[in-house]
Amino acid sequence: MGKAPTPLAATLDTAAVTALRRLVTGRVITPTDHDYDRARRIFFDGYEGRPAAIVRVVDVEDVPPVLDIARRTGVPLAIRSGGHSVHAVCDDGIVLDLSGLRALDIVPESRTAAAQPGVTAAQYTNAAGAFGLATSFGDTGSVGLGGLVLGGGIGFLVRKHGLTIDDLIAVEMITSSGDRLRIDADSHADLFWALRGGGGNFGVVTRLHLRLHRVAPIVGGTLVLPATPATIAGFLAAADSAPDELSTKVNVMPIPPLPGVPEEHHGRMGLLATMVFAGDVGSAESIYAPFRALATPLADLIHTMPYAQIFEPDDENYHPRAMSRTFFTDELLDETKAEALLAHLGSSTALVPVAQLRVLGGAMAQVAEDATAFAHRGRKMMISVAAVHESPDETDTHRSWADNFVAEQRSSQPGAYVNFLYDDGPDRRGEAYPRRTWDRLARIKQRYDPTNLFRVNVNIPPGAAHPGPSDR
Repeated sequence: MGKAPTPLAATLDTAAVTALRRLVTGRVITPTDHDYDRARRIFFDGYEGRPAAIVRVVDVEDVPPVLDIARRTGVPLAIRSGGHSVHAVCDDGIVLDLSGLRALDIVPESRTAAAQPGVTAAQYTNAAGAFGLATSFGDTGSVGLGGLVLGGGIGFLVRKHGLTIDDLIAVEMITSSGDRLRIDADSHADLFWALRGGGGNFGVVTRLHLRLHRVAPIVGGTLVLPATPATIAGFLAAADSAPDELSTKVNVMPIPPLPGVPEEHHGRMGLLATMVFAGDVGSAESIYAPFRALATPLADLIHTMPYAQIFEPDDENYHPRAMSRTFFTDELLDETKAEALLAHLGSSTALVPVAQLRVLGGAMAQVAEDATAFAHRGRKMMISVAAVHESPDETDTHRSWADNFVAEQRSSQPGAYVNFLYDDGPDRRGEAYPRRTWDRLARIKQRYDPTNLFRVNVNIPPGAAHPGPSDR
């Protein structure tokens, strides 16, 4: 790969910005532009990065000159697709904004798709749904595929069809040196392994080639139950024993004023479950019966629908300020642990405290743990906790609350989902990537990005030693 050029400067000076504007077709936005604040804003409020330049590319040809200038100046380089990651913005450097790259080609005959990184999960799912097809993505429609896919992809079809990376066929990518690669199981196989879970450490993805599955109308939606230790433990046990065709996401939180929920329950702690049964519609009643039997539902919005409708409509004005933590565990919550969870939620002073519980298994666990850089295939459940709040003055309080929750609840074997790491600190990288996985990723990073140009992420420095105690 050769030695990287000596950086010209530690900042992006006027000459570098002028060069960007000359070399790219897309727009270069700087702090003097009227829409700079809007352009730098990401989905989550409270992450107020102030980049020196935001480059909104209009085609793939815009990418190499941006990488060249970032490499020569040495400034931070953040990669943005949907803007849901806190790493989609940086201070003083360049944001390479790929959100305008939204070409999408669905090939129903071969059940494959080619999508640029700015394509959102909802855009892709709606387009594929027109042919009765789907790829297993996350659970938020506005997330861009460029970031979602590289971290793994845990969503509403995870037990039926696995992680998004399990449907990844090939990747087109531009490396730190400007090389344009097509990566698959036969070409740059080491990099193909790393990209399936290793995040944005290795280059700029310009196109993703994905497998599609036949997904007939599903039976799914939202089921709201009162949150008690018994209903929480019972729900998780039922989700674990359900057929793989059922995937669930449960938010334990104060009940908002949802349609159909009696007003006297608004603000009380509830179990809000989003559920997707992608099996035989005729058997759906028996599949959902154990959940409905846990307690009289406060709202039962389960019905037959096209799969794409499970994604809630996007609200571009919704930018929550939240302090969040996540971890994997090997045990379901019993009533004792569920009672402790409710007590911890009740101790929060946040506007909305929430614990999200996802029972895993199924197709996700049927892939060998070392087959991809996502190394948590066999974990029983993923738990995330968040404190949604309004004032930045409260952030430290809610950070401590979230950290304490993780310390109290997680099992002896650590683990974290890289797509849900925010300001957790560098040591938690070792939970996302166990030692053997990390060591392999660090060697691949040394080969493809030896100067760590792509470091604004959950970073794996080239050749670096594992940052934490996890040996899982």
